[in-house]
Amino acid sequence: MKNFAVCFNHKITNSVEVKDKLLDILNSKGLNVQSLDIDNLKNGYDFVFVIGGDGTILKTARFFAKFQIPIFGINLGRLGFLSQSSKENIETSVDKILNGDFVIQDRVMLKSGNYTALNDFVIKGCDTGRTTRFSLKINDKFAGDYLADGIIVSTPTGSTAYGLSAGGPVLAPSLKAFVIVPICPHTLTARPVVIPDCEHISIIPDGNYVLSCDGQELYELKNEIVIEKSLYSAKLALLDDNAFYTVLENKLHWSTPPVYLN
Repeated sequence: MKNFAVCFNHKITNSVEVKDKLLDILNSKGLNVQSLDIDNLKNGYDFVFVIGGDGTILKTARFFAKFQIPIFGINLGRLGFLSQSSKENIETSVDKILNGDFVIQDRVMLKSGNYTALNDFVIKGCDTGRTTRFSLKINDKFAGDYLADGIIVSTPTGSTAYGLSAGGPVLAPSLKAFVIVPICPHTLTARPVVIPDCEHISIIPDGNYVLSCDGQELYELKNEIVIEKSLYSAKLALLDDNAFYTVLENKLHWSTPPVYLN
């Protein structure tokens, strides 16, 4: 690796300070490095450090996926589920990366036309005060109608995000699958469905709807939406290939027993 970039989100507190610290560390090692604002990304690097929260990483991952450039997250946000480092241990993380002590994990992404998502697509009716009927087809076969506030189509990476909050399952990132999760369905038997990521998903809402890509980009549409696996995958650099389960415990407090007060 010869060319590095440090991507930062100027809207996040301390991001400029941490960016400058990281640039100093990389420059002191004689590396070719440039800084990029999250709103002005460009190609031409072998490796990208991303400073910010999960939202910053999602936006950066979508951009660099088509160039197959690995990214490494340094968390400044609240949860930092996609990050591998904090501002306190930047130098240690840099040394591991430069010594090749990391792995690159491919994360499946979603696409619908020109839209892409690493976490999820969320489809909701434009009339937020009412439920909407959504007809679901998988591989052009009718799979059911949902009367609900919306539908989430999630990747394994996104299964710990909105889909989890809506009652969906947690999927290990390496699984080749998608999750379809109805949001507040008006039928008790409507439950999340896990399908292979080679399947084609079609959703026909009853009326106009809003498509949300990773909760960051919103588009108002009115025709059938077709969702499938993207040709590109996000490449996340990880210091520990098995960190997913540790992250579940440490950041989501997974399976933590309740605390009883005397």
